[in-house]
Amino acid sequence: MPNPTLPPSDLHRHDGDGWVTCGDHRHWGLFGAAGLLLVRRDDDGAPADLVLQHRALWSHMGGTWGIPGGALAPDEKPVAGALREAAEEAAIDPAAVHVVGTHVLEHPAWSYTTVVADVVPGFHVEPRAADPESLEVRWVSLRDVGGLTLLPAFGEALPRLLDLLG
Repeated sequence: MPNPTLPPSDLHRHDGDGWVTCGDHRHWGLFGAAGLLLVRRDDDGAPADLVLQHRALWSHMGGTWGIPGGALAPDEKPVAGALREAAEEAAIDPAAVHVVGTHVLEHPAWSYTTVVADVVPGFHVEPRAADPESLEVRWVSLRDVGGLTLLPAFGEALPRLLDLLG
């Protein structure tokens, strides 16, 4: 039986995987990292639900909720990386995603790009945990997000990210 506190050996790996030291802390992604904040809107067009990932216990800040994402591969653009990661981790078809904007968190030696997107009209998206990096991936109502233990950086950025949705 696998140990839930250790990463499995069958993860998606590429040359961008690794830690970058930035001052007194570390960040995952030798070339930066990116994630997808996918939103489903209600009948009035207001943001209603977000795709959130319950992070595996063995991962950095495991047990918290955030968005599907991870390290960028060499020469990979952040939008492409976020879509790749969302497909790998949450089974989200990139064709179902309409990018609305991006938010970049810059550090001296590293950056994280959040790609904010809507579901393309006519597409039905049912996210799921598609690899061992997640305990669960699902739609979460905006009303319920406050009841989850969020990845701290995601929780801090969420109000600004939601502003990008109009």
